[in-house]
Amino acid sequence: MSTQFKDATLEEASKARTSPPPLYKVLLLNDDFTPMDFVIDVLQEIFHMDREKATRIMMQVHTQGRGVCGVYTKDVAATKVEQVLQFAKTHQHPLQCVMEEN
Repeated sequence: MSTQFKDATLEEASKARTSPPPLYKVLLLNDDFTPMDFVIDVLQEIFHMDREKATRIMMQVHTQGRGVCGVYTKDVAATKVEQVLQFAKTHQHPLQCVMEEN
């Protein structure tokens, strides 16, 4: 086997691995019914934030209509959204969570 072929194959494989996957923002959306303390609980439980950071993001959701909980790869972001929606449903709150490309 020629080294030229090996070098071209390695170069192609190297190029394919260098581009990072697209990232997605996970957002909580404001509503008039979900208690602020519940939103803080969601941010602490699902996004592993301390109380201070969770409170800041909750206030952003409350005042601006939405707040960024984190930026993740597509699969992780989709899992986080599903966890939030399920947690809210279990606790009978209408909290909405979405993801959008960063």
